[in-house]
Amino acid sequence: MAAADFGAVTNLFVLIACHLAASAGVNSGFSANPIHRDSPNSPLSSKSFNKAFGRRRLMRPVFYPNSAQVRPDKAQYLMKLSIGNPPFEVYGIADTGSDLVWTQCVPCHGCYKQINPKMSCNWHWDMFTSTHLQLQYGYGGAELTQGDLAKETITITSTSGEATSLKDIVFGCGHNNTGTFNENEMGIVGLGGGPSSLVSQLGPLVWGKKFSFCLMPFHTDPSVESKISFGEASLVSGEGVVSTSLVSKEDKTPYFVTVEGISVGDKLVPFSSSGNVSKGNTFMDTGTPPTLIPQDFYDRLVVEVKGQIPMTPVENYPSLGFQLCYKSKTNLKGPILTVHFQGGADVRLLPKQTFIPPREEVFCFAMQNVTSDGGIMETLPSQISSLVMT
Repeated sequence: MAAADFGAVTNLFVLIACHLAASAGVNSGFSANPIHRDSPNSPLSSKSFNKAFGRRRLMRPVFYPNSAQVRPDKAQYLMKLSIGNPPFEVYGIADTGSDLVWTQCVPCHGCYKQINPKMSCNWHWDMFTSTHLQLQYGYGGAELTQGDLAKETITITSTSGEATSLKDIVFGCGHNNTGTFNENEMGIVGLGGGPSSLVSQLGPLVWGKKFSFCLMPFHTDPSVESKISFGEASLVSGEGVVSTSLVSKEDKTPYFVTVEGISVGDKLVPFSSSGNVSKGNTFMDTGTPPTLIPQDFYDRLVVEVKGQIPMTPVENYPSLGFQLCYKSKTNLKGPILTVHFQGGADVRLLPKQTFIPPREEVFCFAMQNVTSDGGIMETLPSQISSLVMT
C-alpha cells in the first residue's frame, strides 16, 4: 500500500511490554483470552507443526459501500464468541484490519471448507421489516463474502471465567464465502475502528471505544495466555509505557502509525533511504501475518541483521522461499531490534520475537518484503500490548 500523508494526528496509540489491567464488569470493561491457532491450549490446534510459511502477496483492499474488508491471509489468533440462545460457538479471526463480526451460515451456497458446523441464521429475520440488510465484502478485487446482517446477543467468556453477554450486536451471516481461510476459522471478529466493528459496538457499553491486547508468540511458554481487554479494563500505565499517535484517515480501519526506522543493535536503519518519512507509512494488522515492510527497507535491514549474526543462513530450502533463515536447535542469540515510532516511542524486540520457527531446528526472520512503499506490522502487535483509543 502506497504511503501517504493522512493529515492530522488525533488518536493515541500506546505500546508497552505485555501487561494489561484486570477484568472489570461489563459496564466498565472486561478482558478475554484470544487463542493462537497452533497453541496446545487451542481446541483447534493441529497436531502437525509444519505450517505453510511461504511468502504472502500484499493485495490492495477493495471497499464496497456499507461493508467491511476481509483479509484472505491465514490469521494467527482466534476469539471465541457465543451467538444467540441457545449459544452457537464461533472461533473467529481476531482482526484489527477488518470491521464487523461475521461467520459462515447455512444455507451456504459457496463456502470454504469448515470442520465445525455452520450457523443457521433463519431465526434472526424477524428483526427486519420490509427488506433484509445485505452485506458484501471484497478484498484484492474479488468478492469474498455475501450474505445478510443480523442482530443478536453475543457472549464472551472473560478471563475470570464469567460469561459477559452483549445485547444487540450486529453481525454478518455469510452465505457465499471464498478465500484462503483455514478450515478451523469460522469467520472474522472485526476489531477495526469502523462503526460496525466489535470495538465500536462495545463502546457505549464499556465507557468508550478503546481496547488493548497482548498477543503472545505461539512458540513461547503456552501457560502464558494472550489477552484482549475492552473499555476501562484496557487502560495501561506504569514503567515501560511509550506512546505514539495514530494517523487519522477517512476510513477508520486499519490503524495507521508512523515508523521512522528500526535499529539492529546500535545500528539505525531508516525506514526510507531518502530520509523522508511519510505519516501513516505503516498499519497495524493482526490479520496479516507476518510483518511486511517495503523492499528497499527490508533489503537494508536484512544486510544489517546478517552482519550481526555469526552464522551462515540456510540455503536450498524451496519451501522457505527467500526468507532469511538459520538452522538452530534453539532460538538465535541475535541482536535486539528496536522499532522507532514517531514521537520518540521505541519498542525493543528480542530474538524470540523477531525469529520464528516454521519447522524444527529452523528459525526465520519474522519480517518479509513487499513491493510497495508502506508496511504492515503484524509481528509487532503479536509481541507487545497496544492501547487504541478512538
